[in-house]
Amino acid sequence: MPWVLGILGKMTRKRRRVGVVLFQLGGPDTLEAIEPFLYNLFCDPDIIDLPFARIGRKALAKLISTTRARKVQHHYASIGGGSPIRRHTERQARALEAELRSQAIDARCFVAMRYWHPFTREAIEQLRTAECDTVVLLPLYPQYSSTTTGSSLNEWRRLFSDDLPVYCVEAFYRNTIYLDAVIEKVNDALARFAVPDRPEIIFSAHSVPLSVIEKGDPYQRQIKETVRLLRQRGGWRNPYRLCYQSKVGASRWLQPSLHHTLHQLSAEKVREVCVVPVAFVSDHVETLGEIDHDAREQAYRVGFRQFEMSAGLNDSPKFIQALGQIVREALGQAIHSFIPLYNTRGQLAAPEYVAAGLD
Repeated sequence: MPWVLGILGKMTRKRRRVGVVLFQLGGPDTLEAIEPFLYNLFCDPDIIDLPFARIGRKALAKLISTTRARKVQHHYASIGGGSPIRRHTERQARALEAELRSQAIDARCFVAMRYWHPFTREAIEQLRTAECDTVVLLPLYPQYSSTTTGSSLNEWRRLFSDDLPVYCVEAFYRNTIYLDAVIEKVNDALARFAVPDRPEIIFSAHSVPLSVIEKGDPYQRQIKETVRLLRQRGGWRNPYRLCYQSKVGASRWLQPSLHHTLHQLSAEKVREVCVVPVAFVSDHVETLGEIDHDAREQAYRVGFRQFEMSAGLNDSPKFIQALGQIVREALGQAIHSFIPLYNTRGQLAAPEYVAAGLD
């Protein structure tokens, strides 16, 4: 029987095999996939959790995704007709396997996208086939939010009940190698200015509804701390701002927006700007479309002379080194794991920090 062969295979191995699950949001790979991708997103109770939404969640998701798909189609068209996030995440997975092998860790890395292929259930099937002895859950979100990391871990718990030790990474925005990887990209962007100390640095993070923050979500606090750590470690003398992007709908979200910030800087006679995506680890539609295309066009329309964006980390060697260190620390239980503060009804579900091992 397959399960007997799996047990025998594990018994004959000299080293434990670690399965590392890389969680990401996912993205439509074609223009036709935009609407179903958005439908999956807005069906997520960790994204939309209003009293009436529980009754008509699917109908509401269909309405929003149909309307939103038309609005964002040009973003995807501007970057080649689909999101590159799967390609980047697969490359991160293969590079992380190689990094861990260089540290004598037998690892298999699996990509689990939340709203498009490969879905979490596909990653779990691959994990089982690989006959892993231990699992590390590594959401590729530097900062924790119930709408990103929390949602991914909730989906994992719904689908995975195997009797394996599982370790979960809370967030990694404090990891010094990760910070250095971001700083490396920022310095590359600043070097494109005649006077690198002159441009205003705009740190841009994905916005979330204020209602999420008001329930105790640590995302905004961790974003601000990320900016503080980057500036402290980077040693830049440039003036800076923090803003948020990608707001959806009419409800109150974290502000100010990137759009508003560019207008404000223009009114203040700032003419050079460097935008740093501070909550993403891969180039995708929010960076390539919203920032490097739309925001760039807006900046030149309102009088900026130069606009630069720091590139995504993608599979840069330093970032992969950071991920390797994070996995090793998780396996050594040297870090703590963040459990989503809230369940799908917005109720307090668990204390903020618990032991890394999850049963």
